Amino acid sequence: MRKLSWILLALLIWTGCDDEIIKEEKKPKTVSETESIETEPPLPDKITWDKDGSKMVLIPAGRFKMGDSKNEPEPRMRDARPVHQVELDAFYMDIYEVSVGRYKKFLPETGHRQPDWNAVNEYSPTDEHPIVFVSWNDTVAYANWAGKRLPTEAEWEYAARGGLVGKRCSWGDKIAPDDTNWGNNYCQPVGRFEANGYGLYDMIGNVFEWCLDWYDEDYYKHSPTRNPTGPNSGKYRVLRGGSCYVVHDPRVALRSISSPNIRNNHYGFRCVADIE
Repeated sequence: MRKLSWILLALLIWTGCDDEIIKEEKKPKTVSETESIETEPPLPDKITWDKDGSKMVLIPAGRFKMGDSKNEPEPRMRDARPVHQVELDAFYMDIYEVSVGRYKKFLPETGHRQPDWNAVNEYSPTDEHPIVFVSWNDTVAYANWAGKRLPTEAEWEYAARGGLVGKRCSWGDKIAPDDTNWGNNYCQPVGRFEANGYGLYDMIGNVFEWCLDWYDEDYYKHSPTRNPTGPNSGKYRVLRGGSCYVVHDPRVALRSISSPNIRNNHYGFRCVADIE
């Protein structure tokens, strides 16, 4: 009888130990015991684009209220309403407007039509000035060569706001001509004035910038919420940002238009690149 009791006790001890062993094997491994999980590295804030050598900055994905949130009374602001919410994917944007020097690099490699250099030199006399006298068709040719594209109107306004919400200008609500180059009748080298919140220069003033979109004065009434690209067709293309040659104002919601084949002394551009 005593021998049987010892056998039962030994079995209980063995079973308990076995349970502890099983439980120990089921415990999850700590972080130090496991290999690190591979994740995609974060996107760099700034890059240099190989083809044209331009510096670009990352514009983060986000939502914003597009249009004239101040309900400005001027007739030219009517097509900037209604204010509507837009959601955009992240993209890279040229920090500076495309300069004369960068445009000169594009021409011999493609055989694209030369601009009127006498006219260009009168308004943009150095390679550091923004290229002018370029049509929408010219700018698309450049963007295709560089492996980029023109910004959509929504991307342009989102980037021009520099992260500010509901403000009149890229620096705030106050319209201050000393803060940027507009209405002064002369062009400045790119990057002369202070950058906005995203590190972009000359989003307001210097030259009007061509956008990808066709123009429709009522487009905001039925614009898609996510990544809008403008109407499918039209007569005019959109320009944004005001100009140093015209007594214009620096409100980021202001929309301007022109025929895509027009070349002017205050039309320029910058490019964006999609993130794959």
